[in-house]
Amino acid sequence: MRLKEGSFLWYLYLDKIHCLLSVRNVKALAEYFHILDVHGKNTLNDVLFYHFLHHVTDLKKAQIYLVFDMLDWNAVGEIGFEQFYMLVCMLLAHQDHLEGQFMYRHSRPVFDLLDLNGDGQISAENFGKYRFLFNIHKQELKDLFHDFGLTGDNLLNYQEFKLYTIIYADKLQRRQKTEEKEKGDRKRSLYSKRKCHIK
Repeated sequence: MRLKEGSFLWYLYLDKIHCLLSVRNVKALAEYFHILDVHGKNTLNDVLFYHFLHHVTDLKKAQIYLVFDMLDWNAVGEIGFEQFYMLVCMLLAHQDHLEGQFMYRHSRPVFDLLDLNGDGQISAENFGKYRFLFNIHKQELKDLFHDFGLTGDNLLNYQEFKLYTIIYADKLQRRQKTEEKEKGDRKRSLYSKRKCHIK
């Protein structure tokens, strides 16, 4: 999944530490939400939601409606600004490769969204449906439920999920630091080769 370049969301800034928008960005997003709300009900129905996500992302129709159903947790056929804000933060976190940090910083709301039955547990099947939002591969999902599902029932409670988000965020940070170091080493190597050629 990616944001389409030039769309409104492309110009919003997500704080890399807290994975939240600035007050100025929230105000702009609220105005955008009200423009999308053609019915003036302070909500977006599934059709408006579909057209919004289709315009700003490359998600497929089935994925868009899956996300809508997840956000419409009380099944009224509409989402409000709170859910819209959460979605935008998820999209921006995905775009900026901050999925692990986002899940860590907002573990309770993310857990509640993924807990489709409201029973205080996330099933592997439900998490698997939405893994594209968090850039989690199938094998990582299997490992997650194997390593963190302490009860062995293929379900995660909130404590197990929170532990996973802590370790996953740390793993992603270490991976990014390693990639940055390798990138810096390559640049230095290239610079020294060029310097040798010049002499």
